[in-house]
Amino acid sequence: MSTLLWVLLLLLLVYSILPTILIRLFGIGVYKKGRGGNGIALTFDDGPDPEYTPQLLDLLKKHQVKATFFVLGSKAEQHPELIRRIHLEGHLIGVHNYVHWANAFLPPRKVRAQLNSSIAVIEKITGETPIFYRPPWGIFNLFDFLLMKRFRVVLWSLMVGDWRSSGGKERIIKKLLAKLSSNDIIVLHDSGQTFGADEDAPVHMLEALADFLDICKRRGFTFLRIDTYTQIDELAKRQPASWVKKGLIQVWLRWDRLFHWWFNIRPIDLHHPIFYSRVCKYKGKPLQLDNGEEIRSGDLVLELHFNNERLFHMMAESNSMVQLAVHMIREVQRFLPVLTAYLYMHREVRGVYGVTMIHRGSRQLGFTVEQLPEGLFKKASQLYLRLLLYVFHPNGRERLEASKSQLSPRIVAISVQELMKRYPVEPSMTAAETRSFAVQG
Repeated sequence: MSTLLWVLLLLLLVYSILPTILIRLFGIGVYKKGRGGNGIALTFDDGPDPEYTPQLLDLLKKHQVKATFFVLGSKAEQHPELIRRIHLEGHLIGVHNYVHWANAFLPPRKVRAQLNSSIAVIEKITGETPIFYRPPWGIFNLFDFLLMKRFRVVLWSLMVGDWRSSGGKERIIKKLLAKLSSNDIIVLHDSGQTFGADEDAPVHMLEALADFLDICKRRGFTFLRIDTYTQIDELAKRQPASWVKKGLIQVWLRWDRLFHWWFNIRPIDLHHPIFYSRVCKYKGKPLQLDNGEEIRSGDLVLELHFNNERLFHMMAESNSMVQLAVHMIREVQRFLPVLTAYLYMHREVRGVYGVTMIHRGSRQLGFTVEQLPEGLFKKASQLYLRLLLYVFHPNGRERLEASKSQLSPRIVAISVQELMKRYPVEPSMTAAETRSFAVQG
């Protein structure tokens, strides 16, 4: 290999390969995934496209979903009406260079010129200056670190290869559901005209996205623009929490994982674990349910445990115990048809029960709410749940003082028969959703 070629490879290594590796692996100066809430950020690259972007906007409007579009300045210039529509329909517009060239092959001056041209086009159309930037292919050069003072650079946590047509929509939806988790930033593409892409690939992306949005709605996910995501995370950073409390939270979450492993407690829905559960024998006094049924000692029940990591985020976002209860009720309402489907695979189970302090609204959902019998278990449960509130809530001490009368743990239970009557399995539930928890049974 000639000396010149070695020099060129070394320059490429220093100029682009090492900066890209550092940024992609360690997230230096970029935004890759949200940290708070239960949202998903949908982002779309390479547009606007006169054929596929209008279809995408119609689909997002139908589902009342807001997204983020990283557009090419050259295409924005060719299709100002699409940029105007994206903006007017409440979506966020970011920059994806003027043309789809990798920063590895551009000098710093050319990268700045591409960004300035794109910003000028978008400003002229919308009247607003974009501050979010995603370089093509997520490739950086050494001087892009300087851009991080001017832009919020956004990458992704979930990519599914939707720029290829092979496998159709089934491949895309399968990858989305297999890898999806709360706070993901998903990258999709509303154009197939860039290097390496199939021209008809957006057809399959749109078909998969339609199914995906239906599934996410049932699972209780919300969709956020990138700027909303970053605002939530900045707010979370400002919330008062000592290093001791942060340490306690981490210790508690690790204990949770150990507890779940030891007692074989698993999520109902592997891709959206709102609740964890185990099938076990009920031990205690007979539970007389509101529908006339009874759960007796020795009956098989599904014991529910709320996902404490999700609870932590919900507490951080709630201003009061009442607001927290409302959030939990909404989550439970979305979850119950999934629980019904799960119990069809466990016909031997007689009822579902758990112990919680946040039981407001449970009766309206069909659950029986009972006092815990006096004794050691009640005292231990009360101590555990109050400690949980103190550790997880940003203002836990104040909440405990203000809500002592409300913080009494209750048994919450429902029979399987009543659950199936009130929350039948939705006909539109897909096979992919069923497979997401079938491996447990």
